[in-house]
Amino acid sequence: MNKLFIVLFISAAFLFNCCASGQTQNSKTKLSPSEFAQKIKEQPAAPLVDVRTPEEFEKGHLENAKNIDWRNSNFQSQISQLDKSKPVYVYCLSGGRSSAAANQMRSDGFKEVYELDGGIMKWRADNLPEMAGKSAASNGMSRQKFDELVSSDKLVLVDFYADWCEPCKKMKPYLDEISKDMADKVVVARINADDNKSLCKELKVDGLPVLQIYKNKKIAWTHTGFISKEDVLKELK
Repeated sequence: MNKLFIVLFISAAFLFNCCASGQTQNSKTKLSPSEFAQKIKEQPAAPLVDVRTPEEFEKGHLENAKNIDWRNSNFQSQISQLDKSKPVYVYCLSGGRSSAAANQMRSDGFKEVYELDGGIMKWRADNLPEMAGKSAASNGMSRQKFDELVSSDKLVLVDFYADWCEPCKKMKPYLDEISKDMADKVVVARINADDNKSLCKELKVDGLPVLQIYKNKKIAWTHTGFISKEDVLKELK
């Protein structure tokens, strides 16, 4: 009898835990740009938080977004002013910072936090609307200028980066070394994605960092994400 009671108790506890955690386990928290757009349209009163820097925000952002910089020491105090019981939507440039911010928010008790998968770069790639900031600069390098850049007798190694991107920072020193040590046969061009959003959109650069190798004016290799110097050198041989 005691054994039967224990078995029934454990089974009931298991079912209770499954039901209690079902929303967390089954809810889709990373939304594609189209899904994200639909959600914020359906819930216009829900907070939409851009966790990039103010400088990035001013160059372009989603309509009605509130800028709360993830890397600012005041992030937690600012975000705590939002209602934790209601849905919140967050995004950044490519998804890294918004994912970290969303996880922190969930740990702090927010019940529903939705992320824009791939960030505003994916949003732009899908031709969804964006608001220009008050101090929005030009869209940066034109496609014509880029084509001139890669029109070289040498190999052209293009690095799409952002100042806030940690993998980009780790790769910069060895890219500088390649630019110096292989100057006789390789041109290294670094393009800031924040300052060249139109070019990134046209070239379908929707993640960071992105490396591309051009040979005879045509793209010969591309890689998204961190990669070691050794692996890049293999591609340049």
